[in-house]
Amino acid sequence: MSNIGGVIKSIRDIFRKDPGLSGDAQRIEQLGWMIFLKLFDDKDKEREILDRKYKSPIPTTFQWRNWAENDEGMTGDELINFINNHLFPELKNLKVTGDNRLGVIIRNIFDGTNNYMKSGTTFRQAINKLNEIDFNSSKEHHIFNAIYEDVLQGLATKKDTGEFYTPRAVTQFIIDMVNPKLGEKIVDPACGTAGFLVCAIEHLRKQVKNVADRKTLQETITGTELKPLPFMLSVVNLITHDIEVPQILNTDALSRELTSIRQAERVDIIVANPPFGGVVGDGMETNFPLNYRTKESADLFLILFIQLLKDGGRAGIVLPDGSLTGEGVKQRVRQKLLEDCNVHTIVRLPQSVFAPYATVNTNLIFFEKGKKTKDIWYYEHTLPEGAKAYSKTKPIRIEEFDPIKEWWKKREESEVCWKVSIDTIIERNYDLDIKNPNKVVEEVVYDRKAIIKKIEMNQTKISEILDELKSLA
Repeated sequence: MSNIGGVIKSIRDIFRKDPGLSGDAQRIEQLGWMIFLKLFDDKDKEREILDRKYKSPIPTTFQWRNWAENDEGMTGDELINFINNHLFPELKNLKVTGDNRLGVIIRNIFDGTNNYMKSGTTFRQAINKLNEIDFNSSKEHHIFNAIYEDVLQGLATKKDTGEFYTPRAVTQFIIDMVNPKLGEKIVDPACGTAGFLVCAIEHLRKQVKNVADRKTLQETITGTELKPLPFMLSVVNLITHDIEVPQILNTDALSRELTSIRQAERVDIIVANPPFGGVVGDGMETNFPLNYRTKESADLFLILFIQLLKDGGRAGIVLPDGSLTGEGVKQRVRQKLLEDCNVHTIVRLPQSVFAPYATVNTNLIFFEKGKKTKDIWYYEHTLPEGAKAYSKTKPIRIEEFDPIKEWWKKREESEVCWKVSIDTIIERNYDLDIKNPNKVVEEVVYDRKAIIKKIEMNQTKISEILDELKSLA
């Protein structure tokens, strides 16, 4: 077995030699669809052994084993011609029957993806390198998950793609606190590369005891992602976490009329980091009742979440400070949230949690549908001692949430946490941007004499430098 990290690195080095690929986003898209086809074929081989009747949704000619697996296979112009003029057109227009969800996923992926490579020779080198990975070997599969996470993080540091990634410690903490149970329907309507869903899968896997439980887990994890690249990466991410048919829709979760969501579609759990600061697609806001129409994506997603949850359903989501405050529609959205749900906890995060690709202040909001809010507990998460900010090399760590987990069960006010009643919030026009009233601020005592002395010394120094400059003039 080869070192998977080394294989991925080698492929990215090969990509750098190809004139058609520029920039990390293109390289990751290229790597993504190649991994998808190889992974899919490895899983197909496994399915064929377990089920004699199984037939892959990918036509035989286009299965990885038949054009890529042989290291001495097609290369150069023949390979590029095959990819651009046969493989892509065929998979983009894959004929699928209504119930073939895998076929739909494949079609969606290739509809939103490109082959950027221009040299069939470098392409063959990259394929041969990828052939060193066997996705059916569980040991490799675990290592690959770690590498995959690393690739996503690399992508996230690019300003324009940062929205795909929520720090692992944040997703982990939210899942730990929402604490999903096997059989509960879980959804992330803005799932990016499926970070929350993967965390949920790992959490639920400990509860799986038999084949029926495994089937339940497969069917209760769902998501929606509009953008082609994160959609493809989310599918790969879920397949590598043993979800045979990822239930990820490649659409905008805001594109449905809110009132068309029926009781049977409601869910037990929502975990999400909805896009914020963004403007929603043309006309999307008209799917929402008049008094909640806005172009701010985070506010519309919040209304959607309330609608999607069953009574008794739970949510843990990331929201920017901008959603906690503001007049007009923003205020009405918050009022609805507090009247329809029990917002029991708001964890205020330091500014740099999403660094380097977002600098807005964010909050983790936990609520339960079906009860009114009476009090909200706030907890101010502070940076580790001595740290000035989080960064790409020093991200937030899951251990830092241990004090909050301890406090969660037995809540008491302290320097970092405080409780606010709904009456206070109503008086504030439902403004939830409440600063920590218990913060101990160190008083700075000014010594006037010392300050005067320092200024005089500086003045003397300036005079001396001026005299020196004059003598040189």
